[in-house]
Amino acid sequence: MEAKVKYYLEIADNAFILSHRLSECSSNGPFLEEDLAGTNVALDLIGLAEPVYNEAAKLNKKGESGDDLAYRRSENNYFNCLLTEQPNSDFAFIMTRQFFMDVFNYYYFMDLANSSDKFLKAVASKSLKEVTYHLKRSSEWMIRFGGGTDVSKEKAQKAVDSLWKYTGELFTASEADLALRESNVSVDLEAVRDKWDQKISEIFYLAHLKKPENDYQMLGGKSGVHSEYMGFMLAEIQFLTNKYPEAIW
Repeated sequence: MEAKVKYYLEIADNAFILSHRLSECSSNGPFLEEDLAGTNVALDLIGLAEPVYNEAAKLNKKGESGDDLAYRRSENNYFNCLLTEQPNSDFAFIMTRQFFMDVFNYYYFMDLANSSDKFLKAVASKSLKEVTYHLKRSSEWMIRFGGGTDVSKEKAQKAVDSLWKYTGELFTASEADLALRESNVSVDLEAVRDKWDQKISEIFYLAHLKKPENDYQMLGGKSGVHSEYMGFMLAEIQFLTNKYPEAIW
């Protein structure tokens, strides 16, 4: 059961941390419609994370709530991929990070919808409609960047080059993942990688962007080893729960 709780947390933490990064951009979009779109994606991700946290708390049987798992863990007990915690820069950076995650989420949840775990199967099936929209939006932005001005293409390529080293962790199986693979609870990440690579290549071709030649990859998030940015983010996320530990909402 411990492996299943950990696996649930990996899914929820990716959505939760990325949602927080997107929420930091609220009211800072390049125009009103896009500002609202980004905020809605953040809300979708919170909507994904919440029931998974709640279910993980039930499975854990330690008297915790879903909110406790979301807001009251130490940094090394969060298991999100490093990509999701990278701080916001310019709009091209934000959308490139989102694009990489959207492609992953789309194929990941498509496969997770066949999980033997009924709860994860339901979560994946419910999330697919939203994830499909997320992927359409971020793909269109990548093509728009690449086909726009020299400046927009340069910024998109710079974002790709900067974030590429964090993408390999998406397909690196954790111990919890491997423990659940035989029972068909978790997803074959190598199969997801093949589809991810194909989609990335397709959109990069349309956007006239290049895959980085350097394949060096940063790992650690799934093991609770995070970048220097994670602690600062958690200080903000956990401010209210630390100041008012008895508060409920």
